[in-house]
Amino acid sequence: MPLLHISMRAGKPDAYRQAILDSLYRAMREALNVPEGDEFMTISELSPANFRCGNAYGVTRSEDAVLIQITVFASRTPEQKKALYRRIAERLGESPGIRPEDVFVNVLDVPKENWSVGHGVAQFA
Repeated sequence: MPLLHISMRAGKPDAYRQAILDSLYRAMREALNVPEGDEFMTISELSPANFRCGNAYGVTRSEDAVLIQITVFASRTPEQKKALYRRIAERLGESPGIRPEDVFVNVLDVPKENWSVGHGVAQFA
């Protein structure tokens, strides 16, 4: 049950943004065994004045950098997360062609009882 928030600079065409969503979904299916149809993702496009990525940690980022925050059940192993980071960078490199240096991923682990996916019910508690 991942929930993704993607932030990026404004100005890319619809097809580019759809490719990001499609590639992220495929990476999650491959690395985390996310069920088919489990697609809860948003993209926020920001003006250059409202989006900044530095070049810290030995990574030189471009204006095409994307910040990806993924909230998941607190049951993922470090190995699964590492596989996810790798698959995301590979998939986004394939489509829409984002450089691995421009892929910033943050995973938030939360307890299952913190989720309600509809009907006002804690389905996973």
